[in-house]
Amino acid sequence: MAAGSSASTQSNAERELTITRIFDAPRSLVFKAWIEPERQARWLGPKGFTTVLCEIDARPGGAFRFCMRSPEGTELWLHGMSREIIEPERLVLTTGEWVDAEGKPSHETLLTLTLADQGGKTKLTLRQSAFDSATTRDSNQGGWNSALDCLTEYLATAQ
Repeated sequence: MAAGSSASTQSNAERELTITRIFDAPRSLVFKAWIEPERQARWLGPKGFTTVLCEIDARPGGAFRFCMRSPEGTELWLHGMSREIIEPERLVLTTGEWVDAEGKPSHETLLTLTLADQGGKTKLTLRQSAFDSATTRDSNQGGWNSALDCLTEYLATAQ
């Protein structure tokens, strides 16, 4: 029985991603950077990508969709839905539902963002779960880390 439990736990760990960052910005600003389309379009995506479309209906049950363009010109579409929004401390979204050129969605994940005030700075904990493989999780980890670097740069100039 213990061996079965161990295998199950390992499988779950392979399907989850957690990233923690401290931003030198107030929690209210970091929160706005996630829910206001005009702000999110300025930092969303890995370094070198541009956001060409950013639509966010920032309410529980509201949909969002983005189109990011890679440096090579490839367009990547993402859409999902907001499940929970508690300003300025928590966002829960379905995400990772990339859409291919024919409009067919890929695997959906759950993204939970928790923002904690740390004396004028903000501790962000990003949790994304139910990846279909460790390879997909690792790819998302690289993308998120690059995007969070871009968020750091944006927050340094934002008001």
